[in-house]
Amino acid sequence: MDPYRDYLRKRRAEEPGVPVRHLLREIRERGYQGSSNLLVRYINQGLRDGSQPHLSPRRAARLLLTRPGHLVAGQQETVSRVQAACPEMTALASLIRDFAGFLTAEPGNATRLQEQITSARAADLPHAHAFTRGLDLDIQAATAALTLPFHNGRTEGVNTRTR
Repeated sequence: MDPYRDYLRKRRAEEPGVPVRHLLREIRERGYQGSSNLLVRYINQGLRDGSQPHLSPRRAARLLLTRPGHLVAGQQETVSRVQAACPEMTALASLIRDFAGFLTAEPGNATRLQEQITSARAADLPHAHAFTRGLDLDIQAATAALTLPFHNGRTEGVNTRTR
């Protein structure tokens, strides 16, 4: 794939949603004799971007959910790039930080939870709406979890192991 890397990179920059079969036809016209499977793996692994590895949604979520103080410099840089990628990612990262900020049980968290739900709805992110609907279904339990110092973590752990 190396002889076609620059062409593929240029084509993907011009038209990010170009189908793989079009790319395959174009590079075959330029002499490529490999399989379409190899091209798909090449694109999916992020090799089209040079030395920049592909960032999977799972890894991006893990980085966004990690406390900023626990990230090494490279991870912080990746989080900054993810947050700057689009306005939706910036809004999502902000919602995650705000929500994580009050996971320590405190009496004032009940009003902060309502504020968080309101701001999540205002962000107009589909998955944030699903999250807030889930909170609304059992708002009393969510409020108790965020305001009371008691929890049933051990019991739930035993239940999980038993299942």
